[in-house]
Amino acid sequence: MSRRKWVIRPMTADDIDAVLEVERASFTTPWSRAAFAAEVADNDLAYYLVGEADGAVVGYAGVWIILDEAHVTNIAVLPAYRGQGLGEQLLTALMAYAKKRGALSMTLEVRVSNEGAQRLYRRLGFMPRGIRKQYYSDTKEDALIMWKEGL
Repeated sequence: MSRRKWVIRPMTADDIDAVLEVERASFTTPWSRAAFAAEVADNDLAYYLVGEADGAVVGYAGVWIILDEAHVTNIAVLPAYRGQGLGEQLLTALMAYAKKRGALSMTLEVRVSNEGAQRLYRRLGFMPRGIRKQYYSDTKEDALIMWKEGL
């Protein structure tokens, strides 16, 4: 499959409907409209990006910058667009933003069963550093905590 040229840009309140579609297609316990609205409008620590294909939002990613650490809140791509490089481009753009904002490291949690996401994170330099037991409320699945040092 050929690599697509994605448009990556900051998320706005106008993107929330499309982001909710990506969220619902990606997670069994999706965030609410109110949660995304608060992140975009009210959370000074948060920064969110969307990825577009042919003018439509098909993925998004978010990060919180807290002092010198960046915490990835969510990253998701519509199923039909997975495996085409959008997730990698979104995360790379978040890493660049976090570095520009003074973050020295970045962390995230990922389901222990999500091997595809873990491969992507390792390829970008994230390393496993611990487990959060029963982190995911829907299935009580553990989360693998991964860190990237030296942004």
